[in-house]
Amino acid sequence: MTLSLGFSPCPNDTFIFHDLVHGLVTGCPEFAPPIKADVETLNLWALRTKLDVTKISFHALGHVLDDYVLLGAGSALGRGCGPLLVTTPSKADLPLEELRVAIPGHYTTAAMLLRLFAPCLKKISVLDFTQIMPAVSQGRFDAGVIIHESRFTYQQYDLVCRQDLGLWWENLTGHPIPLGGIAARRDLGKDLLYRIEKCIRNSVKQAFAEPERPMPYIKQYAQELDDTVIKNHIDLYVNNFSQNLGSKGLAAVHKFIELGINNKIFKPMIEELSICL
Repeated sequence: MTLSLGFSPCPNDTFIFHDLVHGLVTGCPEFAPPIKADVETLNLWALRTKLDVTKISFHALGHVLDDYVLLGAGSALGRGCGPLLVTTPSKADLPLEELRVAIPGHYTTAAMLLRLFAPCLKKISVLDFTQIMPAVSQGRFDAGVIIHESRFTYQQYDLVCRQDLGLWWENLTGHPIPLGGIAARRDLGKDLLYRIEKCIRNSVKQAFAEPERPMPYIKQYAQELDDTVIKNHIDLYVNNFSQNLGSKGLAAVHKFIELGINNKIFKPMIEELSICL
């Protein structure tokens, strides 16, 4: 059986999956060549159960738990790494309800955090995440929610942070912010799911042990090619939670799903959320 696999071209994902997709992890099931797509595309594909194993925003995960289970390896969680609501200095004091805001996808975790933080917002549009900062800087939108490498570069566009949505989440819940994880189809069966999870975990461990080895692969797909930006990106989004969610990581994800249920974003959870070795 050959499994389909999808993840983003961002440095954290290419770092995590480098050894796996290059056949450097032993004991893995057979994977087809991976599909690399932006996270919102992967989210939409998950709604259609397109891939066997996929990177997914935790917002999207809350909508597909009938079909997918969260794996305990490969996730992006942490502190000080959440999406930012940015604007120009001239619009920094506009009332929230007046803002025209660009978001990087309806099913991104960023979109759900914005909805929880500012339910008063009505003028929300989806834009490719690479286009949000230029669009806000040029005045086509009053504000934008930025993710990925944009956290390190928004000041180059003369933008200011109006709200760190990850920090807002941390203050509200006390948990690290769960951004995205790796989900796999439930119908693969637990034995294969555990094998896939172990394979991803070993890929992360090996990348940590030899972090220079994945760099050519990472640079092949990175949006920003500056070595410092790439390193900061990986350091921020790949950590111990990426190797194993553990009880603290799972508690954060459960809290995120719980808030989604309480705010009628998700239906009540019936299936088991995660497997975690």
